Amino acid sequence: MSAFSRNRRRILSLWLPRLPIDRIKRQLWCGNAAPANPSIVVAKQNNALQISALDDAAAHLGLDIGLPLANARAICPQLQVFDADEAADAKALNAIAAWCDRFTPLVALDAPHGLFLDITGCVHLFGGEAAMMRLVCDVLTAQGFTVSAAIAGSAVCARTMTRHVHGHIVRDGEEADAVKPLPVSALGADGAITIGLRRAGLKTIGDVASRARHEITARFGAGFTALLEQALGQGDAPISPRKPLPDYIVEKRFAEPVATDGVISATLSRLAQMLVVAMAQQGKGARRLEACFFRTDGAVRAIAVDTGQPVTRAEMIDRLFRERLDALSDPLDPGFGFDLIRLSASRTEIVVQQQRDLDANVHDNDELAALIDRIAARIGGQRVVVHLPQDTHIPERAVMAAPAQHHLAAAACAVWPERVEGEPPLRPLRLFEKPEPIKVPFATVPDGPPHHFTWRRATHAVVRVEGPERIAMEWWKQNDEVLTRDYFRVEDEAGLRFWIYRDGLYGSELVNAEGKPAPSNWFVHGLFV
Repeated sequence: MSAFSRNRRRILSLWLPRLPIDRIKRQLWCGNAAPANPSIVVAKQNNALQISALDDAAAHLGLDIGLPLANARAICPQLQVFDADEAADAKALNAIAAWCDRFTPLVALDAPHGLFLDITGCVHLFGGEAAMMRLVCDVLTAQGFTVSAAIAGSAVCARTMTRHVHGHIVRDGEEADAVKPLPVSALGADGAITIGLRRAGLKTIGDVASRARHEITARFGAGFTALLEQALGQGDAPISPRKPLPDYIVEKRFAEPVATDGVISATLSRLAQMLVVAMAQQGKGARRLEACFFRTDGAVRAIAVDTGQPVTRAEMIDRLFRERLDALSDPLDPGFGFDLIRLSASRTEIVVQQQRDLDANVHDNDELAALIDRIAARIGGQRVVVHLPQDTHIPERAVMAAPAQHHLAAAACAVWPERVEGEPPLRPLRLFEKPEPIKVPFATVPDGPPHHFTWRRATHAVVRVEGPERIAMEWWKQNDEVLTRDYFRVEDEAGLRFWIYRDGLYGSELVNAEGKPAPSNWFVHGLFV
């Protein structure tokens, strides 16, 4: 099981300054050599198209971010111009972050083009900080991304280093000496603050750090002062990981990528056994499990299963994932192989021991919960539901469909209204999710039933009637005016029984703009079948 020590915090910052143009080149040329013409990405700012990203060839011509497109074309008429797509850039950054999960589960976005990796306590798995940073950068470079990286004790210090120095590792306590020579723009503060600092003659971070903190705060605000202190290593702020840290993690790394179903299944089985042993030491069982498959090309596939009761057996975990894998509409594609398979328990509960030998109901409940888990793993937990009674007299709200995995115990002890012996049912066996309108040419007013009605192009003559049952809507839960309903149980000449209602009270709720009675609307809400 992966462990994270409580030693000093270490943060790896990754900055991809050319992410938009790198993403476009990867998409258009799929690893082939791109044309030699300089390329830029433009976005509309201040009613003008300006450069928002560019490649090395364009930078060598003197082009820079913020330059108007017209000026850029004047410098280089052969420019390849692409439109900015922030959503696609964010998706690409998330994909890179998912790939970085193989190094640490604590990966945070540093929008728009950066990432933070909390590598505290896990660098020994990759040969140290330098080897780990080199591995990350080499893979991203091979994938076609320009990347700058740095490691420091605080996220802001590491990010500041990446803006001007690539591959630098700042030792603990040396943050201030490392960032002082850098320009103030490396802090990533607001542009107005950076301009104000330069106008005040403070060109480097060291110049700013030499001034009294209260002077800086009075001129540029407390937020900038906190940013400066974090860059100097005098303060710190936690990163916000994309995913919460799972309770338990086990994983298997492969020296050679694996792609066969047999090896993948066997690996999942071994990981399940390791996970169960780790949880058993603290008397816990898994309620939510996730298997992550990391491909050699950077793609990551995650599969999750939920359980109704804490799972403490490896064979049950293995069986749930087999059901889930067999039911995938998009099969697990290993590509050139997986080099890492990880199994995690993101939600666990303490296992309550029960008297199982004498209570047969315990065995029945366990078997039913296991069956529900297997079905949910195959077709989805939201499709396996139980119905719970609700304390309301509104027909369509009297029953709530809830996921069976999480409400099985509540469904077992739910109390439903008992039917009066010898009396007809008050509610239909089939209740429509949405009442369907019917045509009623005339009815006995003010509270009488219709003599016949038309529903789904068929006319039904009413021969027997029970009602009305008046149901007033819950006005305290409504944002708009809701009419009172009069329900009738009616039977037609063919013996079909319907549950219909009139929407609104004649002469009081059903009035027109002139205050005169208005025609009512009728609906069929269910069938007695």
